[in-house]
Formats: sequence, C-alpha cells, structure tokens
Amino acid sequence: MRLYVEPMDAVLVDFDERGQVCFEDEEWSKPSLQEIRAILYAAENEMASLRELVEALDASIAPRTTD
Repeated sequence: MRLYVEPMDAVLVDFDERGQVCFEDEEWSKPSLQEIRAILYAAENEMASLRELVEALDASIAPRTTD
C-alpha cells in the first residue's frame, strides 16, 4: 500500500487491525485523531479517483451500440 496523505506530507505504507500505521521511513505508531482524519480524507479521495479510473476503463472496452 502507498497512500499519500497530503496534509501530513507523508506516505502511508502499512496498517494493522489495531489501528496502528506505518509511514514511509518511520516506525509503527498509533495516529492521533487529527492524523486519522487526514488519512481517512486521503483514502476517500483516492477511492473516488480509482472509481473514476475503473469506470473510464470499463467504458473504453464496453461494446459500442449505434442507434
């Protein structure tokens, strides 16, 4: 995983089921509430971008119909 978290200017590279995170070149840590919000915001934005990509690629290979 690589998620750029712009407000923190950091790249999230891993997480665990206990809510700990690991940022690039840092140790595992429990994020603060503010950091959690920044991570969630970045993740939501990334998911929206990926959804757009999937839809665009799906549309590009879908059979075209002519009316």
